[in-house]
Amino acid sequence: MTATPDPAPLRLPVRPELAHEEPYGAPQLDVPVLLNVNENPYRPSDAVVASIASAVADAAVTLNRYPDREFRTLRTALGAYLERESGVGGLDADHLWAANGSNEVMLHLLQAFGGPGRTALSFAPTYSMYPEYARDTNTAWVAGRREEDFTLDVDVAARLIEEVRPAVVLLPSPNNPTGTALPLDTVRRLLDVARTSGPDGAATVLVIDEAYAEFRREGVPSALELLASNPHLAVSRTMSKAFGMAGARVGYLAAAPALVDALRVVRLPYHLSAVTQAVALAALAHTDELMAQVASLRAERDELATWLLEHGLDAVPSDANFVLFGRFRDRHAVWQGLLDAGILVRETGPDGWLRVSVGTPQETAAFKAALVEVLA
Repeated sequence: MTATPDPAPLRLPVRPELAHEEPYGAPQLDVPVLLNVNENPYRPSDAVVASIASAVADAAVTLNRYPDREFRTLRTALGAYLERESGVGGLDADHLWAANGSNEVMLHLLQAFGGPGRTALSFAPTYSMYPEYARDTNTAWVAGRREEDFTLDVDVAARLIEEVRPAVVLLPSPNNPTGTALPLDTVRRLLDVARTSGPDGAATVLVIDEAYAEFRREGVPSALELLASNPHLAVSRTMSKAFGMAGARVGYLAAAPALVDALRVVRLPYHLSAVTQAVALAALAHTDELMAQVASLRAERDELATWLLEHGLDAVPSDANFVLFGRFRDRHAVWQGLLDAGILVRETGPDGWLRVSVGTPQETAAFKAALVEVLA
């Protein structure tokens, strides 16, 4: 009797560009000191926890109903916070958008303005998720280059925008992974170029990703100052970093109402849960307390950068809550040595560099001691 051959294994119709991709993610390892994903190291206070718990309890009795689809109360509160933080007024609910982390905000932007036949542009080194947003929305991806000191040559950038004619330009400021902020004159120049540099003579949407803006040094302005005269500008923020709400997943942006309306078209229905809205509003009510932590983290960052320089390393001046440092012949060996000592930093950015998040004074002291041992 002839044996029946085994059937061919089932093959799923995965999109070809996804066939060999791995899910995004920094290492999540159980070590004593986690300084790899730019989290706020301070847990919410008991008062913040109590406010959030009360707000969630109130929301829980309504969970048989869909959440507020337009969440205008939260959008209004976010606009009021941005006015207080940056001094820029006029940001009512129509100028604000929010989603499950700034990741989803960025995805909405590329769903609305990217897609087949369109291009997204940034300048490397840049945030490693940007090309994934482009890939996931069938948007072509182009990465220009920053200068050796990680600044952006505005003439080079303007020429590339005119050449590529992207639908969207993604510019983090402060930049991740380098921590460098964009001068407003650079943003103004690129906004002027972007007025007619998009597909078919339309504008290019210029996204200034200010996820770490609250940590910027004294005197460094926000691109929010340019919103009123630039309807093709979007300035994104997050509650993950300065507010210490990474687990809540709340990102948002400010833009002209027409740009916000385009995002409302592509969002999934009821994408922001009633619980998420309640948590965000409760956290915003504690802005004074939560922002007080930012000043101490800024000081810790500046002291850490100085210490790295004093120990013969390069450290990029940072406006974020992390420091890019190097340069190492074998950065992976340094990363592994720190990990063996119970310190997890991020192996990211240009070859030869590592990135360390600002932790508590105790965590920073442990990092310094471990790094001295590794380098010895």
